[in-house]
Amino acid sequence: MKKIIALLPATLLVANPVLAGPYVNVEANSGFVGSEYGGTAIDNHLGYEGESWYIQGGPTALIPDGGDAELEWSGKVGASTALSENVSLYGELSFLTGDNDTSYGTKAGVKWSF
Repeated sequence: MKKIIALLPATLLVANPVLAGPYVNVEANSGFVGSEYGGTAIDNHLGYEGESWYIQGGPTALIPDGGDAELEWSGKVGASTALSENVSLYGELSFLTGDNDTSYGTKAGVKWSF
């Protein structure tokens, strides 16, 4: 469960980039339950983005509080589409390998610009 909590937060989603193509994304996600720190996951991804979509993946360092760090694999694919001039719909699917099981995550939302 901590892996899912560490993986899902704080991902910037597609904002219709001016230039499409390859990129590097290094992102640190930390998890807390109340004020108790659980750990950090650091994604080290290579990716490719189009006009309204992206795909990225690579190694993720899992650094639990008080535990040994592990190296796993993770990735994300996402897309967005404009519903109107000020409203867009977005979604993301993600995965993170583990010792016994692979975790999966989803994200979906509506963004309203004003």
